[in-house]
Amino acid sequence: MPFRICKTFEIESGHLLSKHPDKCRFPHGHSRTVEVVLAADQLDANDMVCDFQTVKAALTAFLETWDHALCLNTTDPHFEFFRKTYGDRIIPFENTDPTSEVMAKAIFEELQRWLAETARNPALRHAVPPGVRIDRVRVTETSTTWAEYFA
Repeated sequence: MPFRICKTFEIESGHLLSKHPDKCRFPHGHSRTVEVVLAADQLDANDMVCDFQTVKAALTAFLETWDHALCLNTTDPHFEFFRKTYGDRIIPFENTDPTSEVMAKAIFEELQRWLAETARNPALRHAVPPGVRIDRVRVTETSTTWAEYFA
């Protein structure tokens, strides 16, 4: 049975869902919790899956771009207005609504990219030990709702 660890992040982010038939098509925000679970069949030399600081180093900068930002489908008819008005505080989601499911997948893919990069350079301070894999990414939207993505 594998070992698992979880690192939690909290961000405030807004979105609007262009395809939604109801209130969610209007800009609104959420206090989101992002849970990242990593797994390994064996512990590293420090008796860990990997250091929690490593997970923090992997995602902090990426998630900070989403904090106090508006996530928006690039096909939304008002995308260019929002982008021109708010600049880098608009997070584009290419041809898709930024649902919690889509956000969980984007975070998973960013972490996967980061893990692959550190695997090529094991001398890095925050290198991930071989055999570590992403178990899942969970994005909480409200106190009663969440979405997960896993491979």
